[in-house]
This record gives sequence, C-alpha cells and structure tokens, in this order.
Amino acid sequence: MDFQLPEELRLLQAAVRRFVQEEVYPLERQYLLADQIPPDVRHAVERQARSLGLWALGAPRELGGGGISALGLCLVQEERYKALLGRSELDPFGGDPSPALLTCAANAYQCERFLLPVIRGEKHECLCQTEPNAGSDPSSLETTAEREGENYVLNGTKIFIGRYYSDIFLTLATVDRRRGRRGITAFFIERDTPGFNIVRLIPMMDGATPAHIVLENCRVPATHRLGAEGEGFTVGQSDLARARIMWGPKCVGRSDRCLEMGIRYAKQRVTFGRPIADRQAIQWMLADSAVEIHASRLMSYHAAWKVDQGLDVRQEASMVKLYSSEMQQRVVDRVVQIHGAYGLSKDLPLEKTYRVVRHDRIGEGTSEIHRFVIARNLLRD
Repeated sequence: MDFQLPEELRLLQAAVRRFVQEEVYPLERQYLLADQIPPDVRHAVERQARSLGLWALGAPRELGGGGISALGLCLVQEERYKALLGRSELDPFGGDPSPALLTCAANAYQCERFLLPVIRGEKHECLCQTEPNAGSDPSSLETTAEREGENYVLNGTKIFIGRYYSDIFLTLATVDRRRGRRGITAFFIERDTPGFNIVRLIPMMDGATPAHIVLENCRVPATHRLGAEGEGFTVGQSDLARARIMWGPKCVGRSDRCLEMGIRYAKQRVTFGRPIADRQAIQWMLADSAVEIHASRLMSYHAAWKVDQGLDVRQEASMVKLYSSEMQQRVVDRVVQIHGAYGLSKDLPLEKTYRVVRHDRIGEGTSEIHRFVIARNLLRD
C-alpha cells in the first residue's frame, strides 16, 4: 500500500491551504516589501483563523486547543509558508504554546496567567535566550538571577529576540555561573515589568527586526520561575528540539511555492523559438529541486512521527534543520536563475525570498553547529 497521510490530516491540510490562498496570498502584493505587517492587519487574519477553528491547533484539547499531532503541525506549517511574506509577524495559525510553556500546565497559577491567554489568542509569547556572547552554547549565559526574598532580580542583555511584540518572554538566566548549564533557570517576564527594556530593534537583511533587550534590576516574582532552579537548560532544549523539526516544513513550503513559480515561468518564457522548459539545463534545475524538496518533506514527516511516538528526536531535529535550510537556499537560487533579471527584481517575491532564506542557515543553530551536533552524536553512539 502506498504511503498516505491520515484522512483527518489531509482534510486539515486542505482547509489550511484554502485559508492561506484566500486570506494570506492577497497580502503579498501589499506587504511583501514592507518590513513589518501592521498590527491591525495581523489581528484581522488571526481573528479569521480563530473563527474557522484554525487556531492553537497544536495545543492540548483539554486546554482549548486543537490537539493535533506533530505530523499535523508539519502539514500546517508547510501550507502556511507557501505565502512568501518573509519573516514578518504574521502567524495566521498562532496560539500554539511552545513545549516549554506547556510544562507549566501542572502549575495552576502559571497555567492561568501565561498559558491559557496564549492559547486563546489574547497574548503572544517567545523564548528569550540568545545573548551577545551566548547563542548555541547556553552554558555561556551571562544574564544573572539573584534570589531576594520572594523575588529574583535579573540583570543582563538579550539580543536577536524575535517576536518582540510578545507579551510574555520566557527568559533564561543563571543563578550560579559556576554551575554552567546546571545553573540555568527559566522565568516568565511580562512585557511591562520594570527593568525589562526593549532598547532597540535590529534591522536585518530579510526585513525582520529582532529586539535588543536589557534587563536592569528586573524583579520577577519567584512564582514566575518555571520549574526548579537549574532546570532552565532542559526547558530551553525542549523548546528547540520541536521547533527545529518545524524548520523542515517551513523550508519545504517556501521551496515548493518557488518551484511552482519556476515551472510556470519556464513554460512561458520563450528563447530562440522554444520555451526554456525544453532546455536540459532548466529541466535539471527543476528536477534537482523537486528531489530535494521531497527528501526534506519525508525527513520532516519522520521526525514529527517520532515526536508523536514520544521518542528522542534531537538527532533528527538537527538533521532536519541542517538539510532543509540548505536545501531551501539551493532551490530559491535555482528559481531566481531561471527567472533571470526578473528574479532579481522587486516585481516578484523571489528577490525578498532570496534574502529571507539566508537567515535560516543561522537562526536556531547555524549549519556548522548542527553538523557538530550530528557528528558528536554519531561518534558518541
């Protein structure tokens, strides 16, 4: 029997595809070259998604979410990223709390204050980990958290923090730098907390503007600590492993859309009396792209399946992130080449997409870091 997705997931994929084509594609013409999408536009799309039941799809049903599997989330992400709007704040199927945030569900106070508002779409959250001198190696974190009675006082700097518009920042700090990773602790910090300062937004080549954040004697109640002291590294890693798997469908969706554009243009563009689709050079670009997209898609599905089985996916997560991000850049580059000068023009989304995908070999672990992780695991085994 051929490999097939479950019927309910294929129906979900079709519903998401319709929504993206009808509600998100039209925004490309207006906001493709804009650095940011206006909040009112973003909120309108989110409201429409919620009205159709396409919100918080990955959150547990008992908490008001859709309760779909990691494989189902792969399908959603793939369709969502066929809209070539770059890394804007538009997330029409938001409300899915991070795995780290879900760990607070056992704590009734934190669940009510931080988790449920995210699932309901009332608030947004993000992970606040990267620092000027600490990225892929969280044991180098310099942000400190000192206990003072019923509070912690946090001091330090965070940089390249996406979704700066969030209301809740799950922030990693160390209670004892001598303990390395075992000193890292996670805290919920609300945006309006005194001492939590977004000092600037950093313009990036892809149009994104992550935040530079400074914590100055930022007092956080002990009740806002996620887990015990020293459990922050585990919290951060639980967030990253699943997030890295989702890079696969993101890259697949974007690449698939670009490949469709390449195929369509190759059939239309005529040189020396024949469509360029008849040229072997063009055919091989299209064929290589289709093969790599297919490989990345199946890698992502397999990793998501392992998540749904409760298996360790750290090795596969690094493989998916590494291969998909590099595959994506090759595909987009080929499609730009097929379009010639039009591919470089701002008349088409390819020019912006070319800049956007360059980020993906750096964000959430560079390609070099993931090669290191994969090799280390192989040699350890």
